[in-house]
Amino acid sequence: MDGAFNIRIGYGKKEVTLTILPVKENYYKVIYYGGVMGAVCYNGDEWDLIEKEDVEPGDLPFYEPDLNGERLELILNETAVDAIGEEIELYFFREETG
Repeated sequence: MDGAFNIRIGYGKKEVTLTILPVKENYYKVIYYGGVMGAVCYNGDEWDLIEKEDVEPGDLPFYEPDLNGERLELILNETAVDAIGEEIELYFFREETG
């Protein structure tokens, strides 16, 4: 499995950079500000969200929102998961054709 890579997704009127950590085929941890937010997996038809409660964090902590901080507070919902999945697909397409 390849190493971690970064993607950017639109979130509202802004963009957010996420780190994607491949765990196994079609299963990727989503990392934001050094913490695991959850995971996404491709089931052969669409991208599904794996809630952080169902993800083994490994060496990383779980992401804790900083409501008083300057960062954009991202919520992993269906729209965000679809955008993440599209960016993962584009990343691997670029790797294959690059």
